[in-house]
Amino acid sequence: MKTLWLTSIPHAEDKVKDFMSRMKAYGLQVLGHFWEDNLEKMAWVGPREEILKPEVALWAVWATAEQLKTPSIRYGLSLLAMTVQAKRGLSFPISFLLEGKEALAAESLPTPLKGADLLPSSDPAMPAKLVARVHAPVKEIPAEYRLDVYGTPQIGQWFEAGPAKDTWPGAIFGVAGAEITFHAVGPGGSLPSQSTLDYPLKGLKLIWGEVEYTAWAARNRLDPGTSYFVQVKGSPASLLFGPYSPDAEAELYALKLG
Repeated sequence: MKTLWLTSIPHAEDKVKDFMSRMKAYGLQVLGHFWEDNLEKMAWVGPREEILKPEVALWAVWATAEQLKTPSIRYGLSLLAMTVQAKRGLSFPISFLLEGKEALAAESLPTPLKGADLLPSSDPAMPAKLVARVHAPVKEIPAEYRLDVYGTPQIGQWFEAGPAKDTWPGAIFGVAGAEITFHAVGPGGSLPSQSTLDYPLKGLKLIWGEVEYTAWAARNRLDPGTSYFVQVKGSPASLLFGPYSPDAEAELYALKLG
């Protein structure tokens, strides 16, 4: 049975129960949680395993426009979306159910959330629109890279990047407004227990657009089964990553997270 996972930013039990009841009338089961805005505890990762279950066909976020402008909430939702998309694909459906009269422009959202639908929570047709979204065919969006994130208070915050196809002659990863503290190379899908880096570099300064990044790099050759991992302290407003070679220019990818 297809289900909808609801993340409610406001802790409003009555509104959530009413929403679940309305969706049940449309034959759609709703599971979910109340959002915990705590980046230090990396609480954003809490619902990850539930959203990754194959029966979950849509992730909906109930919030006000003001809450979605809060830096810590935007960053946490971005990381959760990133790790879900790493497993479910970039086309995995996300919908924002906006409470209140204040509008929100899709262009203002962080990169991992830009493809989300924006629906007023007061719209009488909102439940029908969500049901239609759940049952609509999903058109796969091909990815040029792999990107995932891991986080617990014990291991810290780690980003994983690598090619989706072909190979990279090396890898570079930069952050804006944060600090890289460690890096490694290993099989994709989990943090490596040991790593050997080829010609590692630290503290590179890059200007991309009008944003300055501090980057680390290594010249290990990466294929679709091998990844570059970086440990990051803080909440970067943006990421810059991609293949690295000191002998040739390469296409890099920039993602806004704040």
